[in-house]
Amino acid sequence: MAQNNRKRDPRIADKPKNFKAGFKKLLSILKGHYGWIIFALLLACSGTILTILIPNKIQEFTNIISEAIPILDGGVLTNTGKLVDLNAVSHVALIVCIFIVSSYILSFVHGFILQSVTLKVIKKLRSKLSYKINSLPLSFIDRQENGDILSRITNDIDTLWQGLSESLSTFITSIVQIVGATILMFLTNYILAFCAILSALFGFVFVVLIAKKSQKYFRLQQEGLGKVNGHIEEVYGAHTTIRVNNAQKEVYDKFDNLNNNLYKSAWKSQFLGGLMGPIMGFIGNFGYVVVCVVGAVLVFNGKIDFGVVIAFTIFVRLFSNPLNQIAQVSSSVLSSVAAGERLFEFIDEKDYPNEDEKKDVTCQKLGNVEFKDVCFGYSKEKEIIHNFNCSVKAGQKVAIVGPTGAGKTTIVNLLMRFYEVNSGDILVDGVSIKDMTRDYVHNLFGMVLQDTWIFNGTIKENIIYNQKNVTDKQVEEACVACGLDHFIKSLPNSYDTILDDNTSVSAGQRQLFTIARAMVQNAPMLILDEATSSVDTRTEQMIADAMDNLMKGRTSFVIAHRLSTIKNADLILVLNDGNIVESGTHNSLIEKGGYYKTLYNSQFEEV
Repeated sequence: MAQNNRKRDPRIADKPKNFKAGFKKLLSILKGHYGWIIFALLLACSGTILTILIPNKIQEFTNIISEAIPILDGGVLTNTGKLVDLNAVSHVALIVCIFIVSSYILSFVHGFILQSVTLKVIKKLRSKLSYKINSLPLSFIDRQENGDILSRITNDIDTLWQGLSESLSTFITSIVQIVGATILMFLTNYILAFCAILSALFGFVFVVLIAKKSQKYFRLQQEGLGKVNGHIEEVYGAHTTIRVNNAQKEVYDKFDNLNNNLYKSAWKSQFLGGLMGPIMGFIGNFGYVVVCVVGAVLVFNGKIDFGVVIAFTIFVRLFSNPLNQIAQVSSSVLSSVAAGERLFEFIDEKDYPNEDEKKDVTCQKLGNVEFKDVCFGYSKEKEIIHNFNCSVKAGQKVAIVGPTGAGKTTIVNLLMRFYEVNSGDILVDGVSIKDMTRDYVHNLFGMVLQDTWIFNGTIKENIIYNQKNVTDKQVEEACVACGLDHFIKSLPNSYDTILDDNTSVSAGQRQLFTIARAMVQNAPMLILDEATSSVDTRTEQMIADAMDNLMKGRTSFVIAHRLSTIKNADLILVLNDGNIVESGTHNSLIEKGGYYKTLYNSQFEEV
């Protein structure tokens, strides 16, 4: 019974509110898998170490061959008199091959382990989100846009998945590779080492500046996705209403505005993120040129061997590539932190309080209900129910009437403990519903609302829905009472017919299914929100007769919009501005000639 008009706009932040805290939370969800992660990272580091040892072997390989190459002396090629040591060449080549193959095997194994861990973590996180939705107070759900919640569970968690699977190992192996390559470069030749490192770091400074600039756009991109999803869901659900009111242009203009905002934030984030790779690629090539030029001078002056230059051309790649990889995954990290922040905001929302201590509190299930000085407001600033008092005896049919905004649905929300009263109390058979668990309170009531919900599944599964020990005979009796039996038996598979998008079920029939579901539930009390509003006059009378049979011996609360349907109510509560302004039977209220009579007559005048 949500108050769907109380929506909040998703909060927009220029950047992740706390990058460090958000990143720590991302790491915290890996708890329980640290052993495998550390093992995988050790494999990755081992493979990286083997990779950075290859240039020295290539240097050795080059020097062995270059010793047998004729040298130019006075314009004449002079043979050195040395032969290529094929055994030494074969030995070095074999070691290089072993290093390369081992590195790839270790990389594959560590990648397999991390992907497996990531999939398990994401699966666990999805389950946690699913549980969270069902444990959050309705007051929180009402404040959210449905599309924003869906975006967190779909887009944000997928973004987080990509970030975890790509970023963690990349960062670790890149750091190991950078440190290892730096050490080996300085051990080989400090002049070329300075040239290679400075040229790479020159570009990395630009990447860091770009990454910092792009943070806010990744956050805006995730927020924009939530808004677009919310709008699409709203439009899809109200498609007929939009067509009837010729509101296509208004809807399109709103979507176009949301889509443009998403495009702008996505374009800026992807553009800035896309600059990182090309910049590092350019700097890497620039490093090759610097090393070759400086190296050639050093070789010409006899300061180094030719093999050192060859080794440094590889070292440049080994040093600049991990910087490039860090630059490329930095956008993924920023997206992951932004997505993770939104997910953890959702997960950290306060649940319903634990009610384990209330599990033994029950009532007689007779159906006596009493409202005692109940006050309530959806916000602290605005109270909409004021000192509501009412006593309902078991088996009575109570109709709640009044103009829009009078508080009719709110009374039911409080009765079902969807919301807690600000003050006062509601008693069922003398027991406060505050002392009962919410699940127990919900089981006391069967509900038939204006909004009908049919789930994918068979007709029988839809009617039994989550009830235990319901026989086929009980299902059939409920459908006979609702006038559904003939329709169901005309279907190819009768009660085993699957209800889905391809099954032709009218709005009235959908309402009948929900009424049959309430009959099968067999709760001691009923809540009916204009249950016959979606059916024709003939069907309405049939439903009214069935509902009269259903309500016998049960306390029933009927939210009535058409006052002609509640003439036989035992008690009519007339609400206005959160107060009971009149109460009594239909005849007594008409004779009184007050607010109820004015409401009743106005409906016929409108007709």
